[in-house]
Amino acid sequence: MGGLFSSPAASGAADDGAPSAVVAIHSAAQWDEHWESHKNSNKLMVIDFSASWCGPCRFIEPAFKALAAKFTNATFVKIDVDELSEVSRKWKVEAMPTFVLIKGGQEVSRVVGAKKDELERKIQMFIA
Repeated sequence: MGGLFSSPAASGAADDGAPSAVVAIHSAAQWDEHWESHKNSNKLMVIDFSASWCGPCRFIEPAFKALAAKFTNATFVKIDVDELSEVSRKWKVEAMPTFVLIKGGQEVSRVVGAKKDELERKIQMFIA
């Protein structure tokens, strides 16, 4: 790998020296802080509700990181449903993975399942 870029991103998803564009939320306080700073924004937020034991979640994770690197004008968030069950319940997550797209504090769309193409299409729809 070497070369001009010294990326701290272990995933290798970003070649521009930036860390992974996906923000992992690990506490209710961290989620509340992130939500407060974003809810009045017109910037798209894509939340990946997943679980460590979920095979399809692990399968789509590299694609989610690649989408985060591609669509830098959106915010990408990862939430473990077991770690933050109250947040998952608030967003009515019933299957994993579930991707919730939020703009201006409102859900504008969601994708249930490891459907990379559908997720990318919906991100493009709401990114403007």
